[in-house]
Amino acid sequence: MKIELKNLGKRYNYEWIFRNVNYEFTGDNNYVIMGANGSGKSTLLQVIAGSLIPSEGTISYEVNKKKNLSEDIYSHLSIATPYLELFEEFTLQESIEFQKKFKPFYDNLESKQIIEILQLEKSADKQLKYFSSGMKQRVRLALAIVCKTPLLLLDEPTSNLDKKGIDWYQQLINQYAENRLIIVCSNQQEHEYTFCNKQLNMEDYK
Repeated sequence: MKIELKNLGKRYNYEWIFRNVNYEFTGDNNYVIMGANGSGKSTLLQVIAGSLIPSEGTISYEVNKKKNLSEDIYSHLSIATPYLELFEEFTLQESIEFQKKFKPFYDNLESKQIIEILQLEKSADKQLKYFSSGMKQRVRLALAIVCKTPLLLLDEPTSNLDKKGIDWYQQLINQYAENRLIIVCSNQQEHEYTFCNKQLNMEDYK
């Protein structure tokens, strides 16, 4: 997996969030995007994910040494963000089954196994609207991380997680990080990106 950004920029109205981003992400590394609040970390991640269109520049993708169009990249990525909406009327079991319709899980994991990974066996038939913020964040992370995709995008992954949840996240990443490109947005929370060996600082693109 390879992603190449050329002279990439994004603005809202007349305010540039970032400009002149020239950078390459390759599958033999994992990356953290750093920067203060409002620096454009999340915006850049959404551009990479194809959910936002850049205001200038280009972004290209290569999957299995083949060029991919940006509109096709969704099938090759999974993403977890604190602002990602969940179907709160669904139960946990229903949420997992719904996700499975779109993308396969590693090791052909079944719903029961993912619920065990989440450590939420007692909440399998509970609607997500009754979950705490920490439980919802676990669901977002697990559904993204166990998806069998070559690209994994994580925005402030330990938001709303306590110490036990942070340990759980790190264990899950260690288990499913192999042979995929991972890009993490973080606000100086080192426990979110200990596995990353490359860093992009948004302050360099103002």
